[in-house]
Amino acid sequence: MVILSWTKDSSISNMVGMVQLVSAPDCGSGYHGFDIDMKILIISDTHGSHKNFDRVIEKERPLDMLIHLGDVEGDEDYIPAVADCPVHMVRGNNDFFSDLPGEEEFMVEGYHIFTTHGHGYYVSMGETRLKQEARGRGADIVMYGHTHRPFYEKEEGLITLNPGSLCYPRQPGRKPSYMIMQIDSNGKLEITQEYLN
Repeated sequence: MVILSWTKDSSISNMVGMVQLVSAPDCGSGYHGFDIDMKILIISDTHGSHKNFDRVIEKERPLDMLIHLGDVEGDEDYIPAVADCPVHMVRGNNDFFSDLPGEEEFMVEGYHIFTTHGHGYYVSMGETRLKQEARGRGADIVMYGHTHRPFYEKEEGLITLNPGSLCYPRQPGRKPSYMIMQIDSNGKLEITQEYLN
C-alpha cells in the first residue's frame, strides 16, 4: 500500500512539506507512529453488494466517519447501520429514485471537502472539470467515484482522490479498493490506498 501524508497549516495552500510515499505493511490503524484523532473510510461504487463492504468494516472499525461516493444502489439504510458512525453518501448515476444528494460539501478538522460521484463532471474523460468546480467552491479535497479506478493527485491548493470500486474494480489487477483518511490532533493528514485480496 502507499501512504500519502502531509501537514496542513491554516490552509491547503500553506502545506508544510511535500507528499511522502512510504511502503508499509498492512497493520491496521494507528501505524507508523501516527497518533490518530480521526479515522475516515472512503468508498465508492458498491452497487448493492454487501460482501466486501462488510469485510472492510470489520477490518477497519472503529471509524469516526464513512464517505460513500455513489452507486450505493439501495443500501442507503444498510450502510449507515453497519458502519455505526456518521456517514456522508452521494447519489451515483445508478442510484435511480434515490433521495441521496448529488453532491455534498462539509468540513472535517478544518479541511473543506467536496464529494460527488463525478459522472456529471465527465470524470471518465479526466478530472479537469471536476477540479475547476472544486477550486471554484474553495475545496481543499475533492472526492469522486464512477470510474471504478483508484486515483490520487495533489496539486497546489487541491487534493483530488477516487478510492476505486469496492466491488467492481476496473484498474489493472482488478483488486477491490478503498481509502483510509486519518487526521491527527495537529491537523496532519494521512491517506492510505487499500486493496482487498
